[in-house]
Amino acid sequence: MAARRRAPNLEEAIVARLRALCLAFPEANERISHGSPTWFAGKGKVFAMLDDHHHGANHLSVWLPAPHGVQASLVEAAPERYFRPPYVGPSGWIGVVLDARPDWTSVEEHLRDAYLHVAVRRLRERLLSGPK
Repeated sequence: MAARRRAPNLEEAIVARLRALCLAFPEANERISHGSPTWFAGKGKVFAMLDDHHHGANHLSVWLPAPHGVQASLVEAAPERYFRPPYVGPSGWIGVVLDARPDWTSVEEHLRDAYLHVAVRRLRERLLSGPK
């Protein structure tokens, strides 16, 4: 069965908003990794990876690292919104579905949590201290 794809302009708008949210974090940068836009905390670790219908999935999503236990509680509470992504799911990452009506407040909170989870102390402190 072929994956359903949304209109390209809608997906482009979703990716553009995701990109803007990710790049708002201190020293965040975007690179292509495994064929998808991926956001890094400084020169360090990945805090967000776009999943553009990976392996025929019928959704556009973002994969995020999360502390132990978060994945299970989110997937159990809202399986239509969260999932265990392939490859990185066993390490506790969460998949957040970005459909036609993403809950952008929630997406932004998850991005922030993911960034704080992987960023070095200097970048975490910069984010937590707010704008100067």
